[in-house]
Amino acid sequence: MNAYTPSEIMIVTAARALAGVRTVLVGVGQPNIACNLARRIIEPNLELIYESGVFGARPARLPLSIGDPTLVSGAQMVCSMADLFLFYLQGGRVDVALLGTAQIDRFGNLNTTVIGDYTQPKVRLPGSGGACEIAINAQQVFVITRLDKRAFVEKLDFRTTPGFLNGPGQRDALGIPGQGPRIVFTDKAIFRFDTDTEQMVLSSLHPGFTVEEIQAQVGWPLSVAQDLQETTPPTQEELRIIRDDLDPKGLHR
Repeated sequence: MNAYTPSEIMIVTAARALAGVRTVLVGVGQPNIACNLARRIIEPNLELIYESGVFGARPARLPLSIGDPTLVSGAQMVCSMADLFLFYLQGGRVDVALLGTAQIDRFGNLNTTVIGDYTQPKVRLPGSGGACEIAINAQQVFVITRLDKRAFVEKLDFRTTPGFLNGPGQRDALGIPGQGPRIVFTDKAIFRFDTDTEQMVLSSLHPGFTVEEIQAQVGWPLSVAQDLQETTPPTQEELRIIRDDLDPKGLHR
């Protein structure tokens, strides 16, 4: 087995899930590395979309933010943020949005606003940015976050970004066009969502972890897939690209 960090297996599994995807709206941090890794060795036709208004980005290095000038070089199009959200995102042309989060619940709702009471929070987080609109309009939402009981909670401190809200049928009742969350990538396991209950289901264990260890980090009784898999570890080439090309200073991996 190749030696890898917890963050690296999150990045690699998220990148692999983008095989066959045409357009992905890229979140900052680890989603950024995963999407750029996918474009290099998983899905060469993948079009990276950044909410600042860049479509088809071909960054020579890992962008530091959605406003990094490296996104412009080689991109297919640069437009206003309003045009990108209106014509691509709200037009239904974003296949997948890959997002991070501070908290997530069983229905895939996300919190990136505050930890604690909204008026007197323990921690004030970056906020929504475009994540709320992105999760509403993207065809599918993938989430990447560490598995921790502080993050996988029974009740969010603040619902920044909608998943399946309070359960089956609520997205449809509100006329939300996107299909909602589909996969959650963590450092210990991978989760998918049941099509009937719209709740998170443990679908793959990373090597060395047990169902009991995963349950101990989740704030609700966890559903487990009947065909529970073991995650394939990162390859040497996947790790080389992450370490040498995308994150040589180890800021995210």
